[in-house]
Amino acid sequence: MSDEIRSGAEVLPPRPRTVREKAAELARMTEADKRKTRCCFTGHRPQKLCRPVDDIKVDLENEILDAIHAGYTTFITGMACGTDIWAGKIVVRLRDRFPDLKLIAAVPFPNFTDSWDREWQEKYEELISAADLVKVVCSAFSEDAYQARNQWMVDHSSRVIAVYDGKAGGTRNTINYARKSSVQVRCLAG
Repeated sequence: MSDEIRSGAEVLPPRPRTVREKAAELARMTEADKRKTRCCFTGHRPQKLCRPVDDIKVDLENEILDAIHAGYTTFITGMACGTDIWAGKIVVRLRDRFPDLKLIAAVPFPNFTDSWDREWQEKYEELISAADLVKVVCSAFSEDAYQARNQWMVDHSSRVIAVYDGKAGGTRNTINYARKSSVQVRCLAG
C-alpha cells in the first residue's frame, strides 16, 4: 500500500471538539495560559464622555474584533454603566460569528446597581444573564471595591481596552495599574 494520496480521494475536515473536550483542555491550562487569551474593559460613565456614544460603540467593536483576531477569546467586563455594559453587549452579539467567545462579569460587590435608574438596571440584568461567569470581587460595599474589581480584571487579563478622556478617576487608575503590571493597554478617545 502506498503513502501517496490518490487523486479524487476525499479528505475530511477535522472533527469539531466536543464541549467535554473543550472543558478538559481548559482545565489543563494554567492561569498564566488563560490570561493570554483574556481582555478586559475600562472606561467612563456616559455622562463623562466627550464623544458621541455611537462613535464610541463603533470604536469598541472594532477594537474587540482586533482582539479576537489576535487570539483573545475571553472578555471581562466590570459591569458599570456605559463602556463596560456596551462592550459586554458587543461581545455577546459577536458570539453569533465567534461561538467560542466567553464573557466574564466582574461585579465589585452585591447589589451595586441599587442606585441606578431602571433602564441601566435592565441592561445590567440582561448582560449578567448572558455572562459565562459572574465574579463578585468584594463581599460588601467599600470605597475600595471598585478599584479591587478593576485590579482583579487586570490581574486576569493580558490586554485592557480603555475608553479614556485623560482625566483623573477610576479609568486612569486602571490604566496606570495595567501599565505597572505590564499589561497591554489600548486606549480609545472618550
